[in-house]
Amino acid sequence: MVRKRVPDWLNSSLWSTTPADDRLHHYFPSPTTTTSSATFSEPTLQPPAPVPPPAASSKPQSTPTSPKLEIRDPVNRNSNNNSGGNDQNGDSSGVSPDDISRQAQLLAELSKKVINMWELRRIASQGIPDGGGIRSTVWKLLLGYLPPDRSQWSSELAKKRSQYRHFKEELLMNPSEITRRLEKSVGCDNDESKPEGRGLLSRSQITHGEHPLSLGKSSVWNQFFQDSEIIEQIDRDVMRTHPDMHFFSGDSQLAKFNQDAMRNILIVFAKLNPGIRYVQGMNEILAPLFYVFKNDPDVEMAANAEADTFFCFVELLSGFRDHFCQQLDNSNVGIRSTITRLSQLLKEHDEELWRHLEVTTKVNPQFYAFRWITLLLTQEFNFADSLHIWDTLLSDPEGPLETLLRVCCAMLILIRRRLLAGDFTSNLKLLQHYPSANISHLLYVANKLRTQAIG
Repeated sequence: MVRKRVPDWLNSSLWSTTPADDRLHHYFPSPTTTTSSATFSEPTLQPPAPVPPPAASSKPQSTPTSPKLEIRDPVNRNSNNNSGGNDQNGDSSGVSPDDISRQAQLLAELSKKVINMWELRRIASQGIPDGGGIRSTVWKLLLGYLPPDRSQWSSELAKKRSQYRHFKEELLMNPSEITRRLEKSVGCDNDESKPEGRGLLSRSQITHGEHPLSLGKSSVWNQFFQDSEIIEQIDRDVMRTHPDMHFFSGDSQLAKFNQDAMRNILIVFAKLNPGIRYVQGMNEILAPLFYVFKNDPDVEMAANAEADTFFCFVELLSGFRDHFCQQLDNSNVGIRSTITRLSQLLKEHDEELWRHLEVTTKVNPQFYAFRWITLLLTQEFNFADSLHIWDTLLSDPEGPLETLLRVCCAMLILIRRRLLAGDFTSNLKLLQHYPSANISHLLYVANKLRTQAIG
């Protein structure tokens, strides 16, 4: 069999990452849920022509807070926002002319009465400068939460936020509160001449479904006890979300408030989606969305971050929901099928590396790619770099999965020299503790893979 020749551009020293200290990950999640029956709409735009991010020695983190281009670090503990800091932030001391130019382009596009989504995706795919609420607004547009017509924003936001408040009232209410309201309702119907009987339920008035010891499927108490296990898991995961960031972790009032908001979102999602419920790791996907929306400098937007995050979380997860369904693991839409697609993509673009990993050293891609894919790379890079990667993922009109696979393939190519020199043990450790990388170069390689596929 004739092996495909490795393209010259893959052998460039530009793509070889120098060895760096491995970073520990929080955990390795396991998919243990049932199928989901939710249906979602798909984007209809055609993919924009890929534009490679600029090559740079490190990813700049710019935060223009206004058209005056004031720069600040979005995840630095000295920042003026309410994030509370991030100890894992990478170098973000410089601001490139490309960032300033891209911010001006995004502001110009966002100022139009009807936003050109194709142009917005093209610009955002190269990275969204931080600050001024730009990323918050752009992500809501990319996820379909905000319509392109700006005149509809106010009514759409009001409708969605009202809907979320209704969800919380219905789904987060303790059965004791339900019983109390029922007692109040019955009391109001009692004879006004008998105030002593007002608010008291006789045994005959307590239905089977309202009794705390009822095991009936329709019993609110039985459902409450069944939900307790999931809620406990959500509580544990929310508490350990980004423990090195004051925004998510700690005893401060800010951290407690943010934890409560994330907890509410995950519980409401689990109850509205009984087929998928909650799976460990969903908190990691939720975190970037809530962080970006909560740090919007617009006071009203920040105040409604919980509701906005919920709907964007639902939309984002719609493209990956089958990955969380254990019954679909072996189907053509399950996580194993997606991992196989990643393997085939690597074989197509770098057969030598593919053969060394899967044939010679026998490193099963499930050992590392499961977490990469299910958690959308949130555990492989520092928080600021993850936001940059998500800018590119969310900009794909076909959905983030295709771009995610190309980024994962590019991650392998970036460290191909180390992988080709390694055995099973060293390669597995390297892939499960991915080294620090230049995100601009990584996304450039991912774009290169797309242009080669198109060509």
